[in-house]
Amino acid sequence: MIVTRKVLPRRTLLRGLGATIALPLLDGMVPALVAVQKTAAAGKRRLGIVYVPHGAVMNRWTPRDAGTTLELSPTLEALAPFRDRIVVISGLDNAPALALQGEPAGGHGRIGAAFLTGVHAKPTEGADFRAGISIDQIAARHLGQETQLASLELGLESTDLAGACDVGFSCAYVNTLCWRGPTTPLPMENNPRAVFERLFGDASGLDPVARRTRMRRDRSLLDSVTEKVADLKRTVGPGDRRKLSEYLEAVRDVERRIQKAEAQSTRELPAFDAPSGSIPTRFEDYAKLMFDLQVLAYQSDMTRVISFMIGKELSARTFPELGVPDPHHPLSHHQNDPAKLEKLSRINLFQLQLFAHYLERLHVTQDGDSTLLDQTLLLYGSGMGDSNLHDPRDLPILLAGGGAGTLTGGRHLRYPKETPLTNLYFTMLGKLGVPVERVGDSTGRVEHLFDA
Repeated sequence: MIVTRKVLPRRTLLRGLGATIALPLLDGMVPALVAVQKTAAAGKRRLGIVYVPHGAVMNRWTPRDAGTTLELSPTLEALAPFRDRIVVISGLDNAPALALQGEPAGGHGRIGAAFLTGVHAKPTEGADFRAGISIDQIAARHLGQETQLASLELGLESTDLAGACDVGFSCAYVNTLCWRGPTTPLPMENNPRAVFERLFGDASGLDPVARRTRMRRDRSLLDSVTEKVADLKRTVGPGDRRKLSEYLEAVRDVERRIQKAEAQSTRELPAFDAPSGSIPTRFEDYAKLMFDLQVLAYQSDMTRVISFMIGKELSARTFPELGVPDPHHPLSHHQNDPAKLEKLSRINLFQLQLFAHYLERLHVTQDGDSTLLDQTLLLYGSGMGDSNLHDPRDLPILLAGGGAGTLTGGRHLRYPKETPLTNLYFTMLGKLGVPVERVGDSTGRVEHLFDA
């Protein structure tokens, strides 16, 4: 990193008609060698959560042995390039998702609501739902003080249903993982255009007519800041010019992919201010686009906390591209049928392949003297182990990334039975510098997770 006398503010923004482009960390934003040393030592700590529904085929997920030499299971082979950047964690229970005596049978509502909160959801099909504050929002209260967006909540399925989605449980419990408070579930945004314009669009400059005109002309939001980009490039060094060009090209590439999806749809855009657009028809393209938006959000430091629901509990998504035309939820009630278990294993592997794409994008994206993967602590997992029984014990969980120098990968940690999942969360938040006395049903920290 080159230290120059000319200093750019860290929150430098390029503003144009309908666009506000935050910049990645450039060398010219570092005022002195002392600041460089502090940045390298402390880093910007980020938290990412990636959720998959309906558990996993655990005998194909769980590594055979615990210890400091991680031998990947058949499903986890998808993460082979990042073996040294992941910690697989076994033995954790999400006990608040278990049914209490006399409660309705629906398990998915309890599972989704408890996963990030560690709180038993109130059985109700009405609007009087109640859970607890989720760990992403606990983190956002602290890590979000320095960013424009405290957190992002994203998903890949529609969450516009109201009423009851599971027997005895409101749709609120399966439509989100994130709760700002016990009675305030947060919506998971599933539209790439809406996410893109939340990150880079200036709502005051995006009236519906102008927006539709720009889209018909296939123009980019970046067109309105072209002159400002050119002016900025003249004031920074060659390394920053290259970094800036790579970043803006990544923004433009994501926007092109969104435009392509919209061009393939004949649906008329609604005449109101809320951003809308079409979703890519191929699920893999859709998922990767949403992952790449998350990379841009971290790279521009728009937020440091992101929750991403690849699928929600009760998901009926099919995967014909994998040779799995069966809806995911009915398939998850496999009754130990080998053919169904094999199909579920394909889905588990595919989901981890998508996650590997995310890790690769974070790995190749510089953030000061390190990478976004180095500076991020990622949780990947599901709220149940054995999906056939709705069993929220012995969950498929792993951590990935560097956690700003706090996480040593290449390990499989196995904890005693009945260890609360929230003990992991309590430990993670502590390492992220987030002050917290307790998380849901936590009883303490998990050992050895952040041992060197």
